[in-house]
Amino acid sequence: QPFVKLVKNKAYYKRFQTKYRRRREGKTDYYARKRLVTQAKNKYNSPKYRLVVRITNKDIICQMVYAKIQGDFIVASAYAHELPSFGIKYGLTNWAAAYATGLLLARRVLAKFGLDSKYEGNDNIDGSKYDVEAIEDGPRPFTAVLDVGLRRTTTGSRVFGALKGAVDGGLAIPHGEGRFPGWETGSKSLDAETLRKYIFGGHVAEYMEYLQEEDDEAYKRQFARYIADDIEPDSLEEIYESAHKAIRENPAGEKKERKPLSAEEKTKLKKYKTQRLNLKQRTDRIKQKKAAFHKKLGAAADEE
Repeated sequence: QPFVKLVKNKAYYKRFQTKYRRRREGKTDYYARKRLVTQAKNKYNSPKYRLVVRITNKDIICQMVYAKIQGDFIVASAYAHELPSFGIKYGLTNWAAAYATGLLLARRVLAKFGLDSKYEGNDNIDGSKYDVEAIEDGPRPFTAVLDVGLRRTTTGSRVFGALKGAVDGGLAIPHGEGRFPGWETGSKSLDAETLRKYIFGGHVAEYMEYLQEEDDEAYKRQFARYIADDIEPDSLEEIYESAHKAIRENPAGEKKERKPLSAEEKTKLKKYKTQRLNLKQRTDRIKQKKAAFHKKLGAAADEE
């Protein structure tokens, strides 16, 4: 092909600079990360905390993280799969679950630093804006910034559900109201009632009622576990209210007692790396294999 211009020639490949591994894997936005972890020099060695929220198909992960040269260090974490121990058994990836997970993380972080009794957060959850105020003659609020990763920051995203839960839990996280469900672009104001509805699973209750009326089969298929436990749309708000109360009372949750492993089980878990043989050992091993093979051939010939 004489008329095709060679673009990626030898000079291109000689000068090619490989991107960071996590950029090649499409996992980290380094443009954002640089700004999230860079700390002002006049703050010396103070960690810059990030509220990291990640949403998978079956779980919501909230972690309080700070960066060092060695890598990221996790202060505390909360997972949506822990919510059943607080009374939320279903819908572990919806907006209300994201809020509860954020609240759980906030209470754990404050308990770890001994600030849980000083900063109790927002008890009156009505969907209105809440910001933590510093107490006089006491420690300042625990401050962090939101890290959404590669997730699109659309209005009503569950990432902001976790943020709202963490703020109501007593953390100081800079934020506006423009991305919460209920934000009206025209009037540039937040409808607190809509946000409250999402916090207590009201949007799920509305959909349950809609399916009950319109498509009973779809309702039985989609909400089978709710039906098995006699959970009606009206009872969802009560479930979330009691879960929030339980999280505030004991954010650590119930710890499962693990049975100590026996010596036999420990041995099974151990993995041993096979030791490399040197040249002399490898040559000797080949000789032994050949001798065994010839012996086997000789035995077969004698039988015939």
